[in-house]
Amino acid sequence: MNIIIRKATKEDCPMLLDLIHELATYEKAPHEVTVTPGHFIESGFGEKPVWWAFVAEVENQIVGFALYYIRYSTWKGQAMYLEDILITNEMRSKGIGKLLFDRLIEEAKEKKFNRIIWQVLDWNEPAINFYKKYNADIDAGWLNCSIYVSNQLNSSGI
Repeated sequence: MNIIIRKATKEDCPMLLDLIHELATYEKAPHEVTVTPGHFIESGFGEKPVWWAFVAEVENQIVGFALYYIRYSTWKGQAMYLEDILITNEMRSKGIGKLLFDRLIEEAKEKKFNRIIWQVLDWNEPAINFYKKYNADIDAGWLNCSIYVSNQLNSSGI
């Protein structure tokens, strides 16, 4: 099997969105994907891109991707934030995730990021075991927080 890891292109976006929906279903949150194709494409390939991605191809078919953006820490400086990495269900356990993750590490070194950070669901044992192979620090001491800005207009009570 010939596996090609390459930078994502604008033409890959429809398939990336399909894979994002597959990931959301796997994570038991398909209703959470609200990004529009236009916004997704503009955010990655517009005048000021905010995300970059690598895709894994087998026989001209995208079977996985890793999407990241730059995160800044006042304590540590720039880091690569891995938003999503996914290999299609039928192509898992074939070394594709390792190839994508290794390419992310190369990219982080090339761009002089000091680290790669990401989140993993506490019940996703296959992913946790994969990350442990890289000696990843898995920190249970932080809680995730978010707000929807559209809900904050005059409703914060502050």
